[in-house]
Amino acid sequence: MKSTITFLSLLWLCTFACLAQPNASKDKTFAVNYLKQTEADVLNSVKGLSKAQLSFKPDSSTWSIEECIKHIAASEKELWAMVDGALKAPANPELRAKIKGTDSALVKAVEDRSHKAKTFAALEPANSPYKTVPEALAAFKENREKLITFIQSASADNLRNHVSTLPLGTFDAQQLILLIAAHSKRHTSQIKEVIANQAFPKK
Repeated sequence: MKSTITFLSLLWLCTFACLAQPNASKDKTFAVNYLKQTEADVLNSVKGLSKAQLSFKPDSSTWSIEECIKHIAASEKELWAMVDGALKAPANPELRAKIKGTDSALVKAVEDRSHKAKTFAALEPANSPYKTVPEALAAFKENREKLITFIQSASADNLRNHVSTLPLGTFDAQQLILLIAAHSKRHTSQIKEVIANQAFPKK
């Protein structure tokens, strides 16, 4: 559908979970693997698709695969800017007590496409800075590799000790990174839904 859970909606969905004490080193490894896995999922989901297949829309309210890719690429850039901003601010581990959601609850909420909400206007495919699928994929790969390289070299404790308080919740940088990966997973599922449509072009 031409809608996606907004960042704030995703956060709201996670507030029901109890906070689990994180194992920072193990969780960092999970984040790197999850980023790599979801990157591969995005790239494989469009591999070999024709222009007709990329532009196919089951109906006027449903995004095409091309639109999904443009949205993923634009969101990747914007969400990383949010994480980068949190990490540049002073560490504030005293705010960890305010975190209400676990990592697993966050990932599950973002991936769950049964919950719908309209995305930010700036992240609509029509407003994407990327004009073609190859351009969007190149930007996605570049930004994802930068993020993977960053988290591999980052201090695990540092990721947990930079906490952001947002309108609907409090989250550490580790959780925001997981949100980026889960967001691309969410839209990979959306791409698969388009491909499964009976009217999807054969070639």
